[in-house]
Amino acid sequence: MGNIVIFVLLGLAIVLALVVGVYNSLVRLRNKANEAWADIDTQLKRRYDLIPNIVETVKGYATHEASTLEEVTKARTAAMGAQSIQDKEQAENVLTGALKSIFALAEQYPDLKANQNFLELQKTLSEIEEHIQMSRRYYNATVRDFNTKIEVFPNNLIAGPLGFTKKEFFQATDEEKKNVKVDFHDGAAPAEPSNGSETSESKVGTAPAPENDKPETKNE
Repeated sequence: MGNIVIFVLLGLAIVLALVVGVYNSLVRLRNKANEAWADIDTQLKRRYDLIPNIVETVKGYATHEASTLEEVTKARTAAMGAQSIQDKEQAENVLTGALKSIFALAEQYPDLKANQNFLELQKTLSEIEEHIQMSRRYYNATVRDFNTKIEVFPNNLIAGPLGFTKKEFFQATDEEKKNVKVDFHDGAAPAEPSNGSETSESKVGTAPAPENDKPETKNE
C-alpha cells in the first residue's frame, strides 16, 4: 500500500511540474507577443501623428484636391478607432492606400515636391513605414510561436483550461508590403533610416523568422 501511495504522489508531482512548466512558458510567450504588439501600436501612433502635417502641407499647394485629403483624414480616423486586430488590419490597409493616393497626387505639383517641409515629412514617413514592417514581422513571429505552443501535445490539453487562446496575426496586403512610395526624386535611392531607425531595428529586427504572408492559423 505504501508503494502505491508513493507512486501516486510521484505521478501527481510529475503532472504538477508539467502543468507549471507549460503555464510558465505560455505566459512568457504571451507577454512577448503583447510587447511586440505594443511596439506596433507605438509605430502606428507615430504614423497617425504625422498624417495631419502631411495633409496640411499638401493642402497649401493642392487647394482643389479636397476629396483626396478628406479620404486620408477619414482613413486615419477609422484606423485610430479600430479595436480588434482584424479591424485594425483592415483599417491600416485602407490608410496605406489613402497615403499612396496623396503622394501620387503630389506628383502634379512641382512646388510641393520641392518643398523642404514636405521632403522631411516624406523621409519621416518612410522611416516609420520601415519600423512598422519590422515590428509586424517580429509580432507575427512571436504569435506563431505562441500559437504553436498551444497546439502541440500535451500543451493543447492544458492551455485551454488555463485560459490561453490563439492570437491573431497582423497581416499586410500585397500592396502594403510594397510600402508607401514617398520618394519623388527621379532615380533617387530610398531614404536611409536615421539613427532612431537603426535603434528601432536593433530592438525589433531580431525576430526568429520572417512574417508569414498567409499564416495558416488564425484566432478563433
